[in-house]
Amino acid sequence: MIFTTLNVYTHITDEMQRTAAEKIERCIMRNVSLSDKNEKVPERTSKTPCEAKFEPVKPSRRKSGTGCISKINDNLYEGRYSPRLSNGKRISKNVYAKTEEECEIKLAELIKIMKTEFADVRGEGIKEY
Repeated sequence: MIFTTLNVYTHITDEMQRTAAEKIERCIMRNVSLSDKNEKVPERTSKTPCEAKFEPVKPSRRKSGTGCISKINDNLYEGRYSPRLSNGKRISKNVYAKTEEECEIKLAELIKIMKTEFADVRGEGIKEY
């Protein structure tokens, strides 16, 4: 039964391997066409590999305890931090800034201040994570 399966599907995997190899070669050889198998492949002019364009992806949700930032309009961002108190209620504090980076800095300062206040109320020291 294995021989039947191999005889039926081997040609598909061979073609898939050839296609994948051609795609990789095109990237490495900077779009050199390998459709003609008798064509000699020219030497690469550059020794640097193909560089992929890297863009970091922001997660859709922030970690717990880091607040949230939202864009209000083209030139205004809002940072919000709303921790839960010991009685179960939440207190919300907001910061506003013209850029997202500036809002991140202001929000981090707000969180640090609020954690200090809550630690003082509980009679504990500041816990850094």
